[in-house]
Amino acid sequence: QVQLVESGGGLVQAGASLRLSCAASGRTFSSYAMGWFRQAPGKEREFVSTIRGSGGSTYYADSVKGRFTISRDNAKNTVYLQMNSLKPEDTAVYYCAARSRPYMLYDESGYDYWGQGTQVTVSS
Repeated sequence: QVQLVESGGGLVQAGASLRLSCAASGRTFSSYAMGWFRQAPGKEREFVSTIRGSGGSTYYADSVKGRFTISRDNAKNTVYLQMNSLKPEDTAVYYCAARSRPYMLYDESGYDYWGQGTQVTVSS
């Protein structure tokens, strides 16, 4: 069982930056691929980014490519999402997810554990 706790959300103006963190329990963190997803009001949850268990490979949704960076610190059991040049359309609840395999995946059905989410609101 893996427990995930997100933090770092907040209210910012367009163009600002935020860094989300997701702390995971357990002793085999590097064996899990990690992902970030988001859900805007009235919309379905969508993929944002994923990172391989080793941290050596990453993948992004087109909507955030070049602005967001996913990273992980396996010694701290933590995955991060650095969000730069934020836009109002980035407003959503952001969820961290863990997959019980080290390989990246953009399909949320392949993730086994989810955090409670953290709200990001970007004002124009």
